[in-house]
Amino acid sequence: MILRKAKRKQARIRTFLQGPSGAGKTYSALLMAFGLTDDWSAVAIIDTENHAADLYAHLGDYQVLTLEPPFTPERYIEALVTCELAGTKAVIMDSLSAEWTFILEAHGATTGNSYTNWSKFTPRHEALIQTILQSPCHIIATVRAKQDYVLTEKNGKQVPEKVGMKGITREGMDYEFTLVFEIDGRHQAKATKDRTGLFSNKPEFVLTADTGKQILHWCNTGTSQQQVQTLIQQAPDVATLRDLYATYPEFRQVLGPLFTQRKEQLQLISQPQSPNN
Repeated sequence: MILRKAKRKQARIRTFLQGPSGAGKTYSALLMAFGLTDDWSAVAIIDTENHAADLYAHLGDYQVLTLEPPFTPERYIEALVTCELAGTKAVIMDSLSAEWTFILEAHGATTGNSYTNWSKFTPRHEALIQTILQSPCHIIATVRAKQDYVLTEKNGKQVPEKVGMKGITREGMDYEFTLVFEIDGRHQAKATKDRTGLFSNKPEFVLTADTGKQILHWCNTGTSQQQVQTLIQQAPDVATLRDLYATYPEFRQVLGPLFTQRKEQLQLISQPQSPNN
């Protein structure tokens, strides 16, 4: 176990857009993705919404992967990996609601104990989440939502009161994302979760390419692979090298040979010299 100081690395954003039909989730996601990449050809959209992604082809030459039913977690994973292998920098998953609807319907059709049957479906859903979190691409996921209500007592009567939007996805799915925007029917967005600090407690606004550029700047203010490589090469001792290894786990695989090489160099330097030398 190694205790270290907190340090933010260069990141890839995980953004969650939820709103009702017609709120402009797909359009907003495309503009944000362009802001993140500054290159339409580096944007891909996984379309489960009956070719809705093609409605905005006038914006630029982004790529579309049409995902047909069944909308299993495995098909989503395959689609995301396909986009990654194509060199895409930003992937829009439009929408994740279809995956959760599939899970619910498949679970409902399974015979036996309803509670224990979740052990067959939860790992599949979790595999999709982990694929999203580990992707080297910026991810923007859209989710269909409906207005959520609670009953409150007023003047002795139970009255429904709006409390925000409830996304059609697994409870707590939004916790996995860095940014969560709710978009209403007027195309106005507000951040309901914001680890970037860029949009917290701000008035409602329209999502644009500039929004993506702001997020990209936040992503790029961390430590880059090149900077970590320099730190490894300049490490004065094995203890410092070990600390770097613990601090930047995302670079272990790609910089593993360099870690090993520098460790061997430091161990050789630290060996006591023979009197004959």
